[in-house]
Amino acid sequence: MAAHAPTMAVPTDAQLIQAQADLWRHSLCHLTAIALRCAVQLGIPTAIHRLGGTTSLPELVTALSLPPSKTPYLGRVLRLLATSGALASPKEGTYSLVPLSYLLVDGVFIDGEASQKAIVLATTSRHYIEAALGLADWFKKDIAPSPSPFEDVHGATLFEESMALLDPESDKVFHEALAAHDHLGISTILRECHDLFKGVQSLTNCCGGDGTTARAIVKAFPHIKCNVLDLPKVIEKVPSDGIINYVAGDLFHTIPPAQSVMLKLVLHFWNDEDCINILAQCKKAIPSREMGGKVIVIDIVVGSSSKEMLETQLLVDMLMLVCTRGRQRDENDWSTIFTKAGFSDYKIFKKLGPRGVIEVYP
Repeated sequence: MAAHAPTMAVPTDAQLIQAQADLWRHSLCHLTAIALRCAVQLGIPTAIHRLGGTTSLPELVTALSLPPSKTPYLGRVLRLLATSGALASPKEGTYSLVPLSYLLVDGVFIDGEASQKAIVLATTSRHYIEAALGLADWFKKDIAPSPSPFEDVHGATLFEESMALLDPESDKVFHEALAAHDHLGISTILRECHDLFKGVQSLTNCCGGDGTTARAIVKAFPHIKCNVLDLPKVIEKVPSDGIINYVAGDLFHTIPPAQSVMLKLVLHFWNDEDCINILAQCKKAIPSREMGGKVIVIDIVVGSSSKEMLETQLLVDMLMLVCTRGRQRDENDWSTIFTKAGFSDYKIFKKLGPRGVIEVYP
């Protein structure tokens, strides 16, 4: 006789009521992101900052030059943002900045990046949301190689010319978001992982953009000779500063030789096969381990004792699923691609929030 699958017990009344509340929360949580987008577009974090960091609702309405009739409606948006942790509400009717909203203030420089608001605008943009809405249809299509849902819906690829042709303004925001994502955190890494650069004489920063990360490294370690490798269309826009050596090229084909190669928030945009090819080029560019050769990978390492941090990592993985052909990886995934690329060993040097700093040895 075939074994019967266990059946779930009928939920109690209390469980059903809680389940319904949870269902509402999961189904409506996108409105928190939309409320945050609204706050960025109105300039609310910047206004609160200019008002001393804490302000009343009427003061904020005046500072934003909004119609007074909208005051109660704005209060409802702020109430949600305060409940979600994007703002604080020290007492009823007043709102203040928290570290999250401080990242969205115009003109405040953090780790070389003035604001992170482009990330909010990009991830809540029409293009991203429409791509996510097409996810079920994408799963039903048997196409190899499979385009990302973003490519499938829009016929364009993020950060490539096709996106610029589709919507130049959105393409600009997406590039600003990419730069903000890349730049934030380098100062913390330099403070927390000082020994990471101990003994390094030369370094190539792959996909280093305008050199913000490389300049921070050279400022902290003036003896390090830094190359920045990026596509010609990126490098041609960067003025030479005599500090960084900018190289136009493609990391799939050749990487300027150096004692160390850095891949900071790069590999999650690519599938495993592409990552192995990129890492193989990195291995060619560095000397042996005995000569100090290593690849420095700074990227998300999925897995955390904190439920909130793990959820953040998995949400970013969903973003990669929807918008790219890449993914976020746990330690076993990283170990596999390092081995397949011909490396002998690796060490997770340190974990900083959702990201890990990994030394990979030839």
